[in-house]
Amino acid sequence: MIYTRFLAKAQACLRLRSLLLRQCLAELLGVFMLIVITLSASAQATTSEGTKGGYFSSALAGGIAVMVAIHVSGGVSGGHLNPAFTLTMCLLGQCPWWKLPIFSVVQTMGAFLGAGTVYMLYYDAIHSYSNGTLAVTGPRETASIFATYPAPYLSLGNGFFDQVLGTGVLILSILAIIDSRNRRVPHGLEPIAVGLLVTALGLAMGANCMCAINPARDLGPRLFTYLAGWGPQVFSAGNYWCWVPVVAPMVGATIGTALYELGVEFHHLPSQDEEETLTTKKHHPGTEKDTEISIYAVNKYAEDWTGGSTGNPPDGGHNKLETSSSF
Repeated sequence: MIYTRFLAKAQACLRLRSLLLRQCLAELLGVFMLIVITLSASAQATTSEGTKGGYFSSALAGGIAVMVAIHVSGGVSGGHLNPAFTLTMCLLGQCPWWKLPIFSVVQTMGAFLGAGTVYMLYYDAIHSYSNGTLAVTGPRETASIFATYPAPYLSLGNGFFDQVLGTGVLILSILAIIDSRNRRVPHGLEPIAVGLLVTALGLAMGANCMCAINPARDLGPRLFTYLAGWGPQVFSAGNYWCWVPVVAPMVGATIGTALYELGVEFHHLPSQDEEETLTTKKHHPGTEKDTEISIYAVNKYAEDWTGGSTGNPPDGGHNKLETSSSF
């Protein structure tokens, strides 16, 4: 009884009233979980020299990590977890542009903290494997446990294209998964679908440069390794590779969003509410605002009367991508 009262008082004192703060905390925790699981699998595979994991186990863990992270943050912030996806939501008008830098910083902070946690977890294993030398290159390098680095044969141009293509496929596929007017997966299964997608991308597009496709996932751990003892070589290695996993995914997200809009979204048949609005605009110019309000009022009345959803979103059917709880 006393414990229950204590929890109630603690919740009342600690509950965040600001929506932005709640969303930032959810993104921070979601990315933290994503990085802890992903990098732990990588650390286990590397320090055991392949006896307790390998490329497949790392890719599978990465997909499961995404699924868990979406469940952690999806109901609060939409489960962006990736500045590239936040950019997509801004391009589609589903997220205000001023949130893009805020979410990006918070996501990078979550990745930084996740990398630090994995380093503490595998501290002894990392130093035993590397003989006490934290190297970025060489046969006993451990920097790639945390951040992504290109294969020796990879040029910057090819690596940039790799990240653009991988992120473009990621974003285009996610938009299809969450599009209520496409063959959307059953509600509640979106995290599984996205997790399988990330696993597939890791298995299919990871050889060149470890399939970052997320600026926060790469930059946060890279900053941590710089401060933890790996030194400035984490930025100069691979012909100054460090900027590619930050810039290229944002380009890929823009292209992936444009391709889905041009190839699929623009060609959806209009809903009943949209047809009514378009008809009114055609025959009664200047009454668009009143008509849209009337349509919303009818839908709202029907929803209140039946006690359920009318099947149309409150904005009259214009918000086709259900991003508030997309994951």
